[in-house]
Amino acid sequence: MRGKTLFISGASRGIGLAIALRAAREGANIAIVAKTAQAHPKLPGTIFTAAAEIEAAGGRALPIQCDIRSEEQVEAAVAQTVQTFGGIDACINNASAIALTGTLQTDMKRYDLMHSINTRGTFLCSKATIPHLLNAANPHILNMAPPLDMHPRWFAGHVAYTMAKYGMSMCTLGMAAEFKSKGIAVNSLWPLTAIDTAAVRNVLGGDGMAKLSRKPDIVADAAIAILGRPAAECTGNFFIDEEVLRAEDVNDFAPYANDPSSPLVPDFFVPDDVLARSSTPLQRLPWS
Repeated sequence: MRGKTLFISGASRGIGLAIALRAAREGANIAIVAKTAQAHPKLPGTIFTAAAEIEAAGGRALPIQCDIRSEEQVEAAVAQTVQTFGGIDACINNASAIALTGTLQTDMKRYDLMHSINTRGTFLCSKATIPHLLNAANPHILNMAPPLDMHPRWFAGHVAYTMAKYGMSMCTLGMAAEFKSKGIAVNSLWPLTAIDTAAVRNVLGGDGMAKLSRKPDIVADAAIAILGRPAAECTGNFFIDEEVLRAEDVNDFAPYANDPSSPLVPDFFVPDDVLARSSTPLQRLPWS
């Protein structure tokens, strides 16, 4: 990652920040593309605290306050990144909104928020960075999006959220085919287990749920492994973090657990065949 420039949406906290820090330790340049410029009482981190962490880890940071729902703001963020670092080597579409509500309980404002950030934001950030990725030596788009598993259980309780996340996955499917001849890799990455993020703590069950989760570091390590692969040979995949790392000869996953004595639960949208071939003991909850 030394000297590479990563454009990461939602990089002020959680998985986005973990990927940024992992790349920074190898000397990467990070454009931190996120909305939070002032501390939020319920959400840790801002673009400025993230920048400080990234630079302390050995990378170069560019904090950009940006709402990825705005075409003008995204285009300006891309231009600022290119002006500062000279180009873009990877676009990481990590920003996401979640609401686990049924059809009658989902107000249209929340529906629009999820679709505008998840699906539209992924499409927009990809579209804006592709002209610069075409000039990169090993260009990648990596979407934090699940495999396209059409089992009804992933839709029944929260169809609006599922549609918004699968919209990100369809960007992977379509753009991988569209830009394969141009040498741009487009892949998805998704965790096998729940990951300790603000969404898990605030939406799924607080500290109790966090105990059953892994740290964001496992997704970050898998992301950097993917970004290091030759783009021409690695596109159109729906990767699972643990499987990526096993292919990299990682066999000890205990350090990634928040609480090694607690069971782990699978994340949303993990297909049955992935669970069947995993050697990690997992405890299903009703939503998983």
